[in-house]
Amino acid sequence: MKISIAAAAAVMATTLIAMPAAAQDTDPPKAITVTGDAAIASDYRFRGVSRSDEDVAVQGGVTVAHESGFYAGAWASTLRGWGASGGADLELDLIGGYRFNVTEGGTLDVGATWYLYPGGAGNSDVIEPYAKLSGTIGPLTALAGVAYAPKQQALANVSGTGGSRSRSEDNLYLWGDFSAGIPRTPVTARAHIGYSDGNPGLGPNGASMAPTGRYWDWSLGADYALGAVTLGAAYVDTDITRAESAYLLPNFASRKDGGSIAGPQVVFSVRAAF
Repeated sequence: MKISIAAAAAVMATTLIAMPAAAQDTDPPKAITVTGDAAIASDYRFRGVSRSDEDVAVQGGVTVAHESGFYAGAWASTLRGWGASGGADLELDLIGGYRFNVTEGGTLDVGATWYLYPGGAGNSDVIEPYAKLSGTIGPLTALAGVAYAPKQQALANVSGTGGSRSRSEDNLYLWGDFSAGIPRTPVTARAHIGYSDGNPGLGPNGASMAPTGRYWDWSLGADYALGAVTLGAAYVDTDITRAESAYLLPNFASRKDGGSIAGPQVVFSVRAAF
């Protein structure tokens, strides 16, 4: 879910207006807060698979949150190749949900993401509800999430390993995120692992949320904070082999060199919060 970048923006503290310290201590919290970010990434990896043809992607999002816990937002990224769906080669995610404390230091976040591809092929938009439980364990921040897209035409198989066709399919994604700050440094170490279970084949938009049906993705990386700007680097990979994805070719290959778009890659990013 991609995953997930737009939902993470909802909890980022991002204000660029300098205020006296005394005023910050005495002013009551705002009922509504607006946060956002803009980024340039060397590759857009969605659940381990490149959706920018292993090329640079421009991304950004904004979230409006109410003190009650309700929030709504939007996030967008440029696309190329697999999953682009034609049209504007743009992914636009609309997000809405509710976040609340379940224990001291533990938060439950429930909502849904609507994946839109403006001007793209028909039946390409996907709605995916999610639930995320997060908390801290000593210096470690952990998040466990589940996202389930119910049966819908955008996930239907146009072709698959057996040439199967169906009117609709569903998709399940389970993941865990972990992070910890390195003491006395502006560096945060991060790790991610995810598991996809969905339609094994090409959907109506020439792509799929789980291209080989079932697979694992993972990443290891670090962020370096420079005020409102964060520099990131992460090693991203999946267990999808060339043999397992051969029936998806030429769709499931880089336009640049024909290589796998689900293989290991180091992704660099520069992100500014506002």
